Amino acid sequence: MAQGYAGRLVLLAIETGTEGAGTYVSVGGLRDTTITVSNATVDTTSKESAGIRQLLDAKTLNSVSISGSGVFLNGAELKTIRDAALAGDHKNFRVTTAGTSTAGVTYTGQFAITSFEETGAHDGEQQYSISLESSGTVTIAALP
Repeated sequence: MAQGYAGRLVLLAIETGTEGAGTYVSVGGLRDTTITVSNATVDTTSKESAGIRQLLDAKTLNSVSISGSGVFLNGAELKTIRDAALAGDHKNFRVTTAGTSTAGVTYTGQFAITSFEETGAHDGEQQYSISLESSGTVTIAALP
């Protein structure tokens, strides 16, 4: 029988305090989170390729994108995110996925906040969405 993991166990955290100190606080209220790892390719196809596409066999450009949405909770981390988005600052974030040491991982690195949106309906809760793009190396580590 296959084992799955609850999406609610995917957590987004922002580094607080002194940059590089490694103190992370979870961004509260998240409902949906998406992590995308992208690798750019370089097409080296030529007339000698006999009509078959050839790609450069080397690491070119990779990036990590993270997006999420949720409901506002009373937390200083959302003010930190809002302030960083307005200032265009890059911040250290960590995303932890669900699972065991063979399935679950953490993505840790510096990210640019490319989008931060706040919404609220007259008959509902205040919500937010956030999009992050990696800026530099993102460390991927297995859960202990």
